[in-house]
Amino acid sequence: MATPLTAARLLKALRDEGLDVREYRSWRTHHRNSQGAWGPVNGVMIHHTVTQGTDASVRLCYEGHSSLPGPLCHGVIDKQGVVHLVGNGRANHAGLGDGDVLRAVINETALPKDNQADTDGNSRFYGFECINLGDGKDPWPEAQKLAIEKAAAAICRAHQWSQRSVIGHLEWQPGKVDPRGFSMNTMRDRIAKRLGKKADGPPPTSPKPPAAYEPFPGAAFFRVGRDSPVVTAMGKRLVAEGCGRYKAGPGPRWSAADQESYAAWQRKLGYKGSAADGIPGATSWAKLKVPKV
Repeated sequence: MATPLTAARLLKALRDEGLDVREYRSWRTHHRNSQGAWGPVNGVMIHHTVTQGTDASVRLCYEGHSSLPGPLCHGVIDKQGVVHLVGNGRANHAGLGDGDVLRAVINETALPKDNQADTDGNSRFYGFECINLGDGKDPWPEAQKLAIEKAAAAICRAHQWSQRSVIGHLEWQPGKVDPRGFSMNTMRDRIAKRLGKKADGPPPTSPKPPAAYEPFPGAAFFRVGRDSPVVTAMGKRLVAEGCGRYKAGPGPRWSAADQESYAAWQRKLGYKGSAADGIPGATSWAKLKVPKV
């Protein structure tokens, strides 16, 4: 038995396992704790959604429906292997299941057949809904199965559980068939191998996109004889702002028309006197938003 992970610890555990994790709306405070206990936790339960489409499936699992309010799990695993977190706390995913199965999960022993529904599973299991129609024909991409493996392993690693703490809904509640399309025994074997080595670590962060605007080149840049496409781009923005004082349009060579136009921009911003001398400064330049050339 274990105390449930906080939202921050759950997020870190999943990312440390190498998963791409997306935070959906106010998942950190979205739960059904007012309807019953959340914890102690004993395991991880895997489901399929019987839906198509990531956006609609994630929204459904967050909001639930008229007969079953959300969240309907803690995370949704899409076909690309992305984990969308939708809840933190008690979630409507497991329902009543077999107490003998729960005892086997706690003791990490072989699972008995689930033949009764006498125990609340929503208080004891983390739940992951995996996007799949559950008809036995809808494929399970390897990226999705790898994410299931990683997500389950991440939570087991955080609680120092073995792969035997991971079960399918079909192993918990009589009459359930999910997840349909792969073997939970095979998945537990994959989880065991993963737990036998170090976590992959957080996925590499994407490089920041290049700046959309030209950085301020410094006041000394704007002098007689300067010839640069930056000057042209600046002039076009001044014209767009209604500050152009050009006879033939802006060009690459810094000129008196550029200085007069920039002075008009400075006055538009509220500068007066010597502060509106037509020589760009860092603040007025940033507000002009000259496109990068």
